[in-house]
Amino acid sequence: QVQLVESGGGLVQAGGSLRLSCAASGTMSSINVMGWHRRAPGKQRELLARIWRSGNINYAESVKGRFTISRDSAKNTVYLQMNNLNPGDTGVYYCNAAGADSVSGYDYWGHGTQVTVSS
Repeated sequence: QVQLVESGGGLVQAGGSLRLSCAASGTMSSINVMGWHRRAPGKQRELLARIWRSGNINYAESVKGRFTISRDSAKNTVYLQMNNLNPGDTGVYYCNAAGADSVSGYDYWGHGTQVTVSS
C-alpha cells in the first residue's frame, strides 16, 4: 500500500505561482511513475506531468514551459512548481503513483488539493 498526501494548494492571482507537494509513504518498490493530474470544473481529470523512476519526464502541452515536476527521492516527495498561472488552471490537483510487479498492478491517488486562480 502507498499513501499519498498533497499539499500546497490555495488561492492565487493570475500570473502567480504555487508549488504543490506530494508526500508518499508505504511500499514504493513497485512504483514506476508518479504524476500530477487536474480535474477542472466541468471537465474530466487530465494528466499534467509525470516523472518516471528512470527520471524521464512528460508534460501535457497545456502546461509545458509553465509547470515543472521534480522529486526528492530521499523524502519520497514529488513536487509541481506552477508558474504563470491563469484561471484555466483552477481545479483540484491530484497526485498519482502507479506501477506493477509480477503479482499485480498498482494505482494510488491522493485526496487532492484545491488550486484557485483568480483573474
